[in-house]
Amino acid sequence: MQRSPLLVFIIMLTFFVISFLTNIIGPLIPDIIHSFQLSLTLVAILPFAFFIAYGIMSIPSGMLIETYGEKKVMLAAFVVAFVGSWLLALWPGYATAIVSVFLIGCGMAMLQVVINPLLRTAGGAEHYAFFSVLAQLVFGSASFVSPLVYEWIVTHFQDAHPDLMIRILHKLVRADLSWISLYGLFGLICLLMWIIIFAVRFPRVERTAEEAAEPLHIYGMLFRKKIVLLFFLGIFCYVGTEQGLSSWMSQFLMVYHHVDPHVTGAAAVSRFWGLMTIGGLVGLPLMKIWDSRKVLIVFTFLALVCLSFSLYGSDRLSLVCFPLMGFFASIMYPVIISLALNSVSEHHGSFAGILMTAIIGGAVVPLLIGTVGDHIGLRAGMWLLYVTLLYIFSIGFWSKPLIANKTIQWKKKDA
Repeated sequence: MQRSPLLVFIIMLTFFVISFLTNIIGPLIPDIIHSFQLSLTLVAILPFAFFIAYGIMSIPSGMLIETYGEKKVMLAAFVVAFVGSWLLALWPGYATAIVSVFLIGCGMAMLQVVINPLLRTAGGAEHYAFFSVLAQLVFGSASFVSPLVYEWIVTHFQDAHPDLMIRILHKLVRADLSWISLYGLFGLICLLMWIIIFAVRFPRVERTAEEAAEPLHIYGMLFRKKIVLLFFLGIFCYVGTEQGLSSWMSQFLMVYHHVDPHVTGAAAVSRFWGLMTIGGLVGLPLMKIWDSRKVLIVFTFLALVCLSFSLYGSDRLSLVCFPLMGFFASIMYPVIISLALNSVSEHHGSFAGILMTAIIGGAVVPLLIGTVGDHIGLRAGMWLLYVTLLYIFSIGFWSKPLIANKTIQWKKKDA
């Protein structure tokens, strides 16, 4: 198979763009509530619309790739995301915001389905593990950067002598809706990515047996297994926890500690993603010396402690502990995925597809938090994160993988 360092770079750039567009909704929530006069439930429809697109588009995207190939699907994905971005930038409103984030979510789902097998081909199967870890680091770095870009835009939008980028965004959006200019920027990024991908030659992707589509009855058979449902719920709870935190953190800090969502709130979300990246680097060597289930138990317990300090501590404690939860959440997703796949003996490709549909937890949990928050307060709504974290905590006790992660065995010295 043909190797392509240039294509590997473009795939990494695509991972960066996916993360940059995906994890910005949380810092924007206070502005969205203020601009459109929304309740917590109504504003929570936005992350719901984004993540439900993953559940809707993942399987059709696989079919499109089989018919049209990776390059055409990536080009189509950036067109869809471009339309979604500029729809909100040019016609700001709550209804268009829902359609906009849904279209962006569809585009990002299409890209996610394409780039993982494409990375294996472009970088070489023998280097796939290395490039997968590198992609996760790139993904985390973009989530760290995007809230800082938002902070920069809204704080410089009213400058008397704005930079070139701000002058361009001035032409797209109203002065009183500076945050929407971010979606104009998203549109420009999607257009640039479309041009880059159009100009690059793609190698032919040869799918492994694990990546090939299996008959529908295999999925039905897997869903009848208790272990599959238990791990499906595990991924559901993890993504729900991650998005529940990133979506509501800035709003919580504004409501209960009166911090500026444009600066302090956005910085807290940025640190959340930054510490998640650092936590992943720390977690990798830990799992070489310790059973991954024990790592999951310890990190989840510490995340529960941080959640309590975040919800009930002082403003300074909340500003430290909310981002710190990103550090302890960093190992949850890869550990749950590895425990799940190592708990069944066959049909790993189909099982992985089922686990990916559990990403809809990122749609459901933030919506439930907002709904509860409207009735008895946002702090009470975020109590739901205790439920999701406790379920993740339990996985470390009841999971019994057929293959445990390999750890370093320390030899005892002879007496």
